[in-house]
Amino acid sequence: MNRETRTLSVPGPAGTIEAEADDPSTALRGVVVLCHPHPQHGGTMGNKVVQTLARAFVQMGYRAVRFNFRGVGASQGHWDEGRGEIDDALAVLAAVREPGLPLALGGFSFGGYVAAHAAARLAASAPVERLVLVGPATSRFDLPAVAPDTVVVHGEADEVVPLSATFDWARPQALPVIVLPGVGHFFHGQLTLLKSQVMQAWHR
Repeated sequence: MNRETRTLSVPGPAGTIEAEADDPSTALRGVVVLCHPHPQHGGTMGNKVVQTLARAFVQMGYRAVRFNFRGVGASQGHWDEGRGEIDDALAVLAAVREPGLPLALGGFSFGGYVAAHAAARLAASAPVERLVLVGPATSRFDLPAVAPDTVVVHGEADEVVPLSATFDWARPQALPVIVLPGVGHFFHGQLTLLKSQVMQAWHR
């Protein structure tokens, strides 16, 4: 993401997981792990939405950790239809957790599906501080219910995951959804708006 970005190698269930971390210039307030879009559709930890989320969290004082799912980049293993990818996220969360500091979790599109399931698995033993889901793949994967303070952002004109699918998932939970008018799935030309909305919602 920038010259200070550190490369990490995390032991994972399918082999080594490639990851990158960015630290804030201020005192460390927490750690966030961010999950990228669908690996079979070009998703990587370098995705611009994931990097935008990382910048938002670094600005808020978090160490932002992005990683490649199995079979992507230098991460070992092969696509596992979402099951193993959740295990990858859990391995990264366990590796980067800092004692005494909050651990947050986020994801974009397919990464939102992974993040939601990882948070659900950790809820009973080592819950994450909070969850942020951007354009979560609600029409393509089965997302679990999430905590009521979860930040959900979706584009009104999302051409990949219809806004209506996210409303259908959020409605039974009475979960608010931040809708960005006229914005598509990849937030073209609206990354600055996305960043500001995530930061405002996180501070509320």
